[in-house]
Amino acid sequence: MSTIKVVNITPRALSGDRSLDSEPSLAVNPENPREMVASAFTPDPMGGPFAPIYVSTDGGNTWVLNSVVPGNGGRGTGDISVGFGGQGGTLYTGILNGETSDLQILRMPDVTATVPMAEIVDRGDEDQPWVVATSAAANGVTSDRVYVGNNDASAEPQPATVDVAENGRTAAGQSGFKSIRLDRRSDTIHDGPPIRIAVHPDGTVYTAYQRWTDFTGRVVTFDVVVTRDDKGGIGHKPFEDLLDPGDGEVGLRVESGLRVRFNVRVPTLGQERTGADLAIAVDQTDSNSVWIAWCDNHGGTAPTDYVLHIRHSANRGQTWTAPHRDIVNGKNPALAVNSDGLVGLLYQQLANNQWSTVLELTGDGFATVESQVLHQAPGDVPSAGANLPFLGDYLRMITVGKDFYGIFSGNNTPDLANFPVGVTYQRNANFTTHQLLSTDTVTRVPPSIDPFFFHRAA
Repeated sequence: MSTIKVVNITPRALSGDRSLDSEPSLAVNPENPREMVASAFTPDPMGGPFAPIYVSTDGGNTWVLNSVVPGNGGRGTGDISVGFGGQGGTLYTGILNGETSDLQILRMPDVTATVPMAEIVDRGDEDQPWVVATSAAANGVTSDRVYVGNNDASAEPQPATVDVAENGRTAAGQSGFKSIRLDRRSDTIHDGPPIRIAVHPDGTVYTAYQRWTDFTGRVVTFDVVVTRDDKGGIGHKPFEDLLDPGDGEVGLRVESGLRVRFNVRVPTLGQERTGADLAIAVDQTDSNSVWIAWCDNHGGTAPTDYVLHIRHSANRGQTWTAPHRDIVNGKNPALAVNSDGLVGLLYQQLANNQWSTVLELTGDGFATVESQVLHQAPGDVPSAGANLPFLGDYLRMITVGKDFYGIFSGNNTPDLANFPVGVTYQRNANFTTHQLLSTDTVTRVPPSIDPFFFHRAA
């Protein structure tokens, strides 16, 4: 019988925190799933030069901060994502440095060490790095393949990029990574911030991005595009194995002519912004089977409802079908497929001024669904003011074997009614009075946004 646990990962020493710790990421060591790393917009509590990561060595039950990420700013880093290699326990991290805003790709062989992460790459004019790592064997040698999706402004108007290292453990400087431009179409005016990656153990790698064709009055018209590489992204013509039958170009347009209000708040989503929601996952039992999710607005030139969509391809991205699963006012999709072929969808949805974080599992293409609300809380608490994002533009979910692991950000009011499957807090909290307490266990702390880890065990 499956079980789900949810943990507020803010440590007790940070009990006075009242910031918006949003846009979380998660990595689980596949060789030792009890070892995990999480990240969010979290500054160093002592104000030092290095921002923290969250580290757990007991399967996510308890977490500590380890300040080892260069460039601690007012919110810690800018965008940050993390991923373990398949063997050896090396952690790879992509950040926007909190002081310089440069993209940095970092490496750490032992996540419990206090030695700062080693810098591999540093370059400017970037947005939203997204790290996926795995391991591959060739000629008796195992190496870490590292993929970092990013929005590289130096490649405008086609900035959708993935940096690939054939061996991340030995990569030294930018020469250790190859920057591959994904968007090859001449009529692109820009690519959206998210570039997402899905890797299969047989070397098949999929990427997804949003190709903009118009931007008028804050409304973006865009295509959802998927590329594929059958040789791990290290061959002679990387990510050119999936062509669009309509125009013969690299990258198949799953859907075209979609519209979304970009980087603005809309009434139906309360304090959250819209326009950069995207996820992709490959079935770990079958590299032909790939899933994608995105959000757009309905309503033509005056977009209204924000809707989360899902598509599936059973033939390596050549054609796509639409399961009967559209989620109105849903955002922040994450997809993952476990070793049994069970598909997981994690998302957040605003309804009746309540944000819910929902995990859905299906073994039959969403014809039937096991659905579980992990968290629910008022959409107007805390007040974000002019600050964006609120919950953030993404969350993350991954699988190791049959188990699903994920992370999301949400309102941290200590009320068991907000957590239908239960929750554990590390920070000081009174669940009777529904009050957060500072490190002195007396001073009251107003609600804010915290990162929450979850584990769905098979």
